[in-house]
Amino acid sequence: MRSRAAACAALVLLVWPAVGQYKQAAPGYRYEFPRDHFNHEAFQTEWWYYTGNVTASDGHQFGFELTFFRQGVDHSVEAAGTWDLRDIYLAHLALSDIESGTFYHSERINRAGPGIVGASESEKQIWNGNWSVRWNGNQQQLDAIDSRFSFSLRLTSEKAPVIHGENGISQKSAGAGHASHYISLTRLNTNGTIRLAGKEYAVSGLAWMDHEFFTQQLAPDQAGWDWVSVQLNDDTELMLYRMRKKDGSVDLFSSGTFVDAKGHTTHLRSSDFLMTPGGEIWKSPETGAAYPIEWTLAVPKLRLLLTAKTQLKSQELASRSRIAPHYWEGAMQFKGVREITPVDGVGYLEMTGYDAAVVFGVSSKE
Repeated sequence: MRSRAAACAALVLLVWPAVGQYKQAAPGYRYEFPRDHFNHEAFQTEWWYYTGNVTASDGHQFGFELTFFRQGVDHSVEAAGTWDLRDIYLAHLALSDIESGTFYHSERINRAGPGIVGASESEKQIWNGNWSVRWNGNQQQLDAIDSRFSFSLRLTSEKAPVIHGENGISQKSAGAGHASHYISLTRLNTNGTIRLAGKEYAVSGLAWMDHEFFTQQLAPDQAGWDWVSVQLNDDTELMLYRMRKKDGSVDLFSSGTFVDAKGHTTHLRSSDFLMTPGGEIWKSPETGAAYPIEWTLAVPKLRLLLTAKTQLKSQELASRSRIAPHYWEGAMQFKGVREITPVDGVGYLEMTGYDAAVVFGVSSKE
């Protein structure tokens, strides 16, 4: 415990004195695509999250995650050498084998070096070694290789990018700059192959992409968040996040977005929805965190009520990098009613701050 706290403190000293070099997420940002799908070095923190649920032709079910992070360290001086450290690049890879009840995950951390990692609009790709996403119009190609599994997936977006929040920002806590610029592709038709245990599976399903860039988000009294993406069988989508305070209460800066079948969005403030944990808890044998793995989602103004459950309880990414927090992120199933019509769907749930409060992207014990 003490060594982990010391490592976190060292990283905070390394990364956060440079905050003043970077822009804050501010209202009125003018989004442009495809430019805003790629790197924003003017902001200190940036991430791209790909998650999805796919099924093989034989009925075998999988969830997958491929995530790229960029953390600015020092942009005050132009890099003079190939190995100069201006940014830290972290990536997470995970595969949920629903049929066998097995969760695989891996991470890597790099500096840019001679093209080892990057996010390039001119090259139309984001990569960390042999984990990559390459863009071609409204299609994206995800490729990732691990010693235990690999996947190669083609994602085709059915809807235009969704901008979350109000006036160009997603506010996460009180105060100017405590926000992000937050973009999602909420319905990505997915086809490709997964290789696992010597077998190749032809798979298809749906994926979701989140992209955020910011310099500061959380307030000192916030512990973490619960986030959910939902893709329903009526061609609508829902994103909700619930910011949690250290005293256990829910922050009023929680919010969400509903996307209708035509791609039109409805912003949801904290008063517009309830995201309530159920009684089933999974306790991590590695971190000791106790995660609620069943939820009820209610959006009265949309007459939408959903229950969320998972077939695989163990989907925690216990980070060894000391930069990213430990968090649970896994494949979910949803069932309920919208207006008077039964609906069901798939998606992902992310829960952070259950073993330690998240401080500017670093998990730190109090």
